[in-house]
Amino acid sequence: MSAFSLPGKTALVTGGRRGIGRAIALALAEAGADTALCDRVTDDGQLENVAVEIKELGRRSLALQADITKKADVDSLVQKTVAEFGAIDILVNNAAMNIRAPLLELGEDGWDKVIDTDLKGYYLCSQAAGRVMVEQKRGNIVNVASTAAMGASPEMGAYCIAKAGVVMLTRVLALELAQYNIRVNAVAPSMVKTRFSQPLWADAETLKQIESEIPLGRLAEPEDIVGSVLFLASDESAYVTGHTIIVDGGSSA
Repeated sequence: MSAFSLPGKTALVTGGRRGIGRAIALALAEAGADTALCDRVTDDGQLENVAVEIKELGRRSLALQADITKKADVDSLVQKTVAEFGAIDILVNNAAMNIRAPLLELGEDGWDKVIDTDLKGYYLCSQAAGRVMVEQKRGNIVNVASTAAMGASPEMGAYCIAKAGVVMLTRVLALELAQYNIRVNAVAPSMVKTRFSQPLWADAETLKQIESEIPLGRLAEPEDIVGSVLFLASDESAYVTGHTIIVDGGSSA
């Protein structure tokens, strides 16, 4: 049972097929929210499986293929979600990608792919869902940023820059949308044990070294990010907007 209550709320989660996105979508449903989720990839059945898990929790769900870097896809995603649920109370921008390379070696195509997914996609989704929320005179946007936004990492330049942009996008949107009773916040996890980050910790010795440098002594699991997202998505944080919560096991202390 979730410590937070979201009965009657509707949510949309991008990148909900696995990892952090899946954990967030299931947690929102457990808290009482009907939840739509999207991903660029749908042919492996994982996105639909999450939708089935949500329905098993007694909530309505909708699994949609969408490329958040394309405005037409995003507009269709938002329209279909509203048509199904009647509203969008919560948007969680979570979809992300990374290409590891020094900036001097990263090709323009690689730069575009990372920035388009990790920053432009958040802007497009926030814009489309935000317009719905303005009409509703209520809404809540939670962006999944990263501690990479606060500290540069070698061969992670495009990702770090995109996530820093997400933090600023959060702050600007919070100021622009506050008058419509819409709050915008972010969570900034450090490395989380998912397939997305697996190349960075797959080797047992490397994982041991990483965990030795984390005060809590372990790498985060997707479920470790959920609590902060639920807090920001709920009325428990009704006076919090424009803020980024760092979730890093104490690494930045």
